[in-house]
Amino acid sequence: MLQKNNKLSIIVPFYNEARVIDSFLKKLTSAFNDLDCQYILIDDGSNDDTNKIVKKKIKEYFKNTKYKFHKFNFNKGKAQAIKKGIEYVNGEYTLFIDSDLEYNVFDALELYYIAIKDNSIQIIQGSRYLGGKVQSRKYFFNDVAVRFNTFLFNLLFSQSITDLHTGTKIIKSNLLKKLNLSFPRFGLEIDICSQVAKMDITIFEYGIGYIERSKEDGKKITLIDGLLSYYYLLSSRFIKNDIITNTAILYSLSGMVLIASIIDIGIGKITTVFFFALIGLIMGFKQKIFSLSLIFLFIYIGSLIGKEIISFFSVSFFFIISIIFSNSIKKIFNFKKQNLFTKIFF
Repeated sequence: MLQKNNKLSIIVPFYNEARVIDSFLKKLTSAFNDLDCQYILIDDGSNDDTNKIVKKKIKEYFKNTKYKFHKFNFNKGKAQAIKKGIEYVNGEYTLFIDSDLEYNVFDALELYYIAIKDNSIQIIQGSRYLGGKVQSRKYFFNDVAVRFNTFLFNLLFSQSITDLHTGTKIIKSNLLKKLNLSFPRFGLEIDICSQVAKMDITIFEYGIGYIERSKEDGKKITLIDGLLSYYYLLSSRFIKNDIITNTAILYSLSGMVLIASIIDIGIGKITTVFFFALIGLIMGFKQKIFSLSLIFLFIYIGSLIGKEIISFFSVSFFFIISIIFSNSIKKIFNFKKQNLFTKIFF
């Protein structure tokens, strides 16, 4: 049995879920019945009978437990519903779970048990691609898009998660309230994970079940949402940064493109510029101007050794050496008290 001081806030956004909202809330309250929970229900402007059902049975669902119910006058999207819910959070942990019955509430309960047993876990997500729990998917391309977006996220943010778009996650409330969530609709998961990754906080995962519903049953994500996810991913990596990081990214990109335009490593000028630009973007996340300048110098020296294929291997070798050397330099100049100058250059 859990102790009363392990308080949990549960945010449940819903929109036009008249078919399932009664069943979902019964299952949710049954799963978390013995725990000290705060339930936060956000009706995202439903225009069916969802609001009527919830209002009619809300006291039956929650009895003496704490709850907050808020209804938008019109549909604002999942992200706005969650942001509104965060305003009411007072628990030590916050659980997000979709109300469409695609996710099992008892899996969410397992996540909570795991989180409170290990204080180092600041965020844990339910992954539909881990473990041996029951799975059912109806749309092949939805599955492909989730896997590809997760791969792209891992590449951009040096992570190794398996399910970026999961609708079940638990996060410590003090961390949650530090996040500046701005992406609308289904950009929420990208917004949360990208900001957490930038803080160098580990994103834990645990296998959960998943029963995907059909569009006829109310599935709401669209092709537009899928396309927008790429904008959110690129924006969160290349635009939503502090000025110091953006300065490093711009310097790294410009420097690598300049070097690519003046060296010949035998793979064609356009190909060289493309790959150097990509590497420059990635380096800008982790390196600062001083270490980037060392890398540029090493690459240029490597390009002077031989021609074409020999130059390709020498540039690759000097690039690896420069990364190792620059990381060592960073440790030497690891200032305890940093001013603007040291933050930009080191």
